[in-house]
Amino acid sequence: MLDPSHWQALQGEAGRVRAAGLLPADAARASEFALRVGPLYASFARQRLDARARDALFALARAAGLPQAFRALVEGEQVNTSEGRPALHTALRSDLGQSAAAREARALALEARGRMDALHAALEASDVTDIVSVGIGGSDLGPRLAVDALRDFHAGRFRVHFLTNIDGSAAQHLLRGLDPARTAGILVSKSFGTQETLLNGALLRDWMGGADRLFAVSANLGRAQAFGIPPERVLPMWDWVGGRYSLWSAVGFAVQLAIGRERFAQLLAGAAMLDEHALTAPPERNLAVWHALAGIWNRNGLGLSSSAVLPYDQRLSLLPSFLQQLVMESLGKSVRHDGSPVLAATVPVLFGGAGTNAQHSFFQALHQGTETVPADFLGVVRPAHEHGHHHDVLLANLLAQIEALGTGWPSEDAQKGYPGGRPSTLLLLDELSPHSLGALLAMYEHSVYAQSVLWGINAFDQWGVELGKRIAGELLPALSDDAVAAGDPVTRALLDEIRARR
Repeated sequence: MLDPSHWQALQGEAGRVRAAGLLPADAARASEFALRVGPLYASFARQRLDARARDALFALARAAGLPQAFRALVEGEQVNTSEGRPALHTALRSDLGQSAAAREARALALEARGRMDALHAALEASDVTDIVSVGIGGSDLGPRLAVDALRDFHAGRFRVHFLTNIDGSAAQHLLRGLDPARTAGILVSKSFGTQETLLNGALLRDWMGGADRLFAVSANLGRAQAFGIPPERVLPMWDWVGGRYSLWSAVGFAVQLAIGRERFAQLLAGAAMLDEHALTAPPERNLAVWHALAGIWNRNGLGLSSSAVLPYDQRLSLLPSFLQQLVMESLGKSVRHDGSPVLAATVPVLFGGAGTNAQHSFFQALHQGTETVPADFLGVVRPAHEHGHHHDVLLANLLAQIEALGTGWPSEDAQKGYPGGRPSTLLLLDELSPHSLGALLAMYEHSVYAQSVLWGINAFDQWGVELGKRIAGELLPALSDDAVAAGDPVTRALLDEIRARR
């Protein structure tokens, strides 16, 4: 692990860069702070770091053992230390790992793919027209993003819908537009004990008139069978794949049904390409490492506590929500692997929205607010539509916002001046396809893992979400029974208020 001297040196570099003022916006910097990996082009030229600071960050990455950490991940070492597990999501899409654990995981993944294909064929031969995927968190955000982002690649055989929120209005609004006789459901829960998924799943089962067209993705065959879903309609999950890294597994069955087998394979291939890049490229040419180090620089060097994700493509409008879980659940830790306090601030608060809509929402704060918010801008060079002028206007706005945030604009009227110096990264996709989306999402996964290694924290557990769920279970009986005492005095007063208004 890194020690206090590493973080002190980083802050020293940051102080030097701050004192130097705005960095030059020139052609040399544009090329020296850019990388291309397959269909992804990344420009870090608008980040507030110079060549000396960048080299100090690369030295930090090597001191933390990032190349070795990527190998440990792929080979199935127990990187999830608090649960004593590997995190082998890379085995779902690539065969880079050579250890026995990695090869076994790869074999299980390929077997599951075969079962997905068989169930896919059976559904194609049926009268089913609509698929409802029921899950929450990592069992929902990744598949929902992929289905929405790849809408131009849908095979057309099925319409795929998602039911996640426990709020009954979500189910009511979705199901009123579907035919129960032509609908199938997929319940996605590793434990098959997730409250939201089981309640929505039971509602869907009853609405459909039984479980004959229900499928499950779970590690708990017994509970799925008790729910009415036989083993032959249960696809596997494993404890070596965390929910927010599970899109590439059978959790992505809904994605395959939407875009077809071949395009689902292309999605996995794009991620596999980035896996190989992250594993084999040296830090100085490694896109995931560059991205991670920009995050470390902004958080720990410049002391910036939030971050924005701004896709300039409506098909990626769900990317900020997906990354909120990937980043904030993975990196929202305050103790290291050994239980000692972290030596530096960890996760930023992440938010975002799709351009150009977001320009008319919160961009005022980005340009002239008192807080500096580093941002990832995303753009697509070749659109999937024929409205060329629309796309030119979209790209012009994308480039303009990045330049305005970076360079600013002076004015004699202080209220009309732009301070500039607001850092950003631009990620350009040649086109938005299954392959490029797979590469993009894998890049973010590896960037998050790299940051966790630098901070010495566990990116693969999420103990922070458990306490609220436990308390909710204790409070549930009190909502319907006045005699049940639960919660602290404030909660009990709130319970009284709710019961009095029913």
